Amino acid sequence: MAFVRAGSYRELSEKGSDLIRLEGKQIVLFDGPKGVFACNNRCPHEGYPLKEGNLTDGCILTCNWHNWKFDLESGETLVGGDKLRRYPVRIDGDEIWLDLTEPPRAERVASAEANLREAVDEHEYDRIARELSRLTLAGADPLEALRKVILWQHDRFEFGTTHAIAASPDWLAIRRTLAERDSGAGVDAATLVPLVETIGHFSWDALREPRFPFAEGVEPYEEAAFLAAIEAEDEDRAVRLLRGALTAGLGFADLEPAFARAALAHYANFGHSAIYVLKTGELIAALGPEVAEPLLLALTRSLIYASREDLLPEFRHYADVLSRWGDAGTREARASDFVGLTVVQALERTLESGGAPLQAYQALLGANALNLLSFKLSLQGRTEGSISNNVSWLDFTHGVTFSNAVRHLCDRVPELWPQGLLQMACFAGRNARYIDRDFDMEPWQVSDPVAFVCHNVENLLDHGQFEYIVACHQVKLTLAIQDELAAGPEPEVGQALVAGLNRFLNSPLKRRHSLRTARQALAFVASE
Repeated sequence: MAFVRAGSYRELSEKGSDLIRLEGKQIVLFDGPKGVFACNNRCPHEGYPLKEGNLTDGCILTCNWHNWKFDLESGETLVGGDKLRRYPVRIDGDEIWLDLTEPPRAERVASAEANLREAVDEHEYDRIARELSRLTLAGADPLEALRKVILWQHDRFEFGTTHAIAASPDWLAIRRTLAERDSGAGVDAATLVPLVETIGHFSWDALREPRFPFAEGVEPYEEAAFLAAIEAEDEDRAVRLLRGALTAGLGFADLEPAFARAALAHYANFGHSAIYVLKTGELIAALGPEVAEPLLLALTRSLIYASREDLLPEFRHYADVLSRWGDAGTREARASDFVGLTVVQALERTLESGGAPLQAYQALLGANALNLLSFKLSLQGRTEGSISNNVSWLDFTHGVTFSNAVRHLCDRVPELWPQGLLQMACFAGRNARYIDRDFDMEPWQVSDPVAFVCHNVENLLDHGQFEYIVACHQVKLTLAIQDELAAGPEPEVGQALVAGLNRFLNSPLKRRHSLRTARQALAFVASE
């Protein structure tokens, strides 16, 4: 301990409280029936000066701004979240001495991790940021905090993988880019934001959810058995087989082909399944093998529960075209060839070009980009119509992010190109019903696409979106387009992608549909 003189006890006893400054810290002293206490003058909630607070019962300090209460004797926070920093006090005659020594690093890290878990359980966004700051300033690896959050939360996602997992690797990629660019600059807000957003999203998706335990037990892994269990929606067996694979030392690279086959076996979950496979792999690569089991358990569960849109009447032609893929042609295709086609037409047109998968991919990627660019905004604002025609910007961003996932998964598992391309065609055909064929695209064109996307990647740090679901779509779309530009698309495809991003970022996104929901509810109930 290293005590420093903090003032006169006689003077403090006359005042009852006193504010002092020592070694760059603002410290408030209180003299009460239970002794002299010293603590940080700033309330850990929002920084209100605790010198202006009230001391009751000899040691209970109340911040009068938001009524947080701290027991200065025990150190407990009675109302509120964060712990209040206290300083040991020694009285020597008339002199007050304080120990300003920082607690040992291990103690500070353990305390911040325990407090972070409390903040995550309650989704206290600001407190998550503060506890991450404490971890970082204590010299801990903040990525370790994210690893622990994944372990805490993964079995509280009732239906498996959520957008919290899908957006995480993109946030971490932004963080890496900023850290490399600003190497040596130290800890700053720009590298903190991606972690706060990622952990905040995990917290939100699991908020007040119980645990949904995964099956125990291990079964020797066989890919065919694993795929059959997923197809049969047999979660327990799929989980046992997955545990068998991990016990045998298989990593994500070994298992990715099976997960990709399961994700693309159907036009599943409106494309989410393929995106989740890609992003789970990227997150494991970013955080290490210690998060592989919880993330792959969640991914397996999400595949079990995934909806299978190719079984819907609108997409049933998909199976027929896939069965005829051996006759796929190599007719040259452009993005404009798909604009306005129905699902059936888009599937047949893809069959004509699928024998040249990379060229067909460019055309379909461009088609989904053009759909994004020309989405008829008035449709998301309508208050009448069937539930099946409820559409918004997010339906269109998925066409691009799904396409990006298809390219990566099919590059690594080429046998899946038929499924990937035809499911891209399902996106293009379905969304074509909601575009403005006469839309003027020129105002949204960008002269320097790469610079534009880089600028908007950095803008994500202050995206201003209240809902995580909106923010993560913005992140995933922006990073997917950046990735596609880096892959060298055909010029018109790259231009359409960036113009679509430009319009999406600068056009309204309606999320609450009160009148439409009420009308659709009345119509549905009346028909029962």
